[in-house]
Amino acid sequence: MQNSFIHTTAVIDEGAIIGEGTFIWHFSHVMPKAIIGRNCNIGQNCFIDNNALIGDRVKIQNNVSVYSAVIIEDDVFIGPSVVFTNVINPRSFINRKAEFKTTLVKKGCTIGANATIICGNIIGEYALVGAGAVVTCNVLPYELVMGNPASHGGWVSKSGEKLLFDEDGEAICPLTKEVYKLEENAVTCL
Repeated sequence: MQNSFIHTTAVIDEGAIIGEGTFIWHFSHVMPKAIIGRNCNIGQNCFIDNNALIGDRVKIQNNVSVYSAVIIEDDVFIGPSVVFTNVINPRSFINRKAEFKTTLVKKGCTIGANATIICGNIIGEYALVGAGAVVTCNVLPYELVMGNPASHGGWVSKSGEKLLFDEDGEAICPLTKEVYKLEENAVTCL
């Protein structure tokens, strides 16, 4: 926790690993087996469970719980009040901790405010999940999904700009001028 900022109201259980330069704000709770990378920003009223893994430079906005079996890679943005799950069919009277399903949030993606991510899915690199979406299946790299259940709404660049592909399957990011190729329902940055 060297060179990190932990607000006085945050609870960091002994054993939690918090990377250098990370900020943890008001009323957040980090469990003892959680791992948070470097230069992250964990907003107010967040919960980071045992066996949750958060990469470097991740921004988690207010009111988010990252439960056990959720893996968040580097450079991810998690909007306010995003919901992660870790069991498909929870019952209060049945212990299903052995049935946790891993959710993988890949490098550079964004999950918009109030989205719900059903466990066992992968959110691909640089994907963008729209606000309020309910993700029930995998999201492809660079894919934009929205709605309930979340469905394909197009493709985005690394910077989150919507990509418009020409007849040759190429698009240019309007912000960075990077070139992208769409082939067989998969986008790559050239």
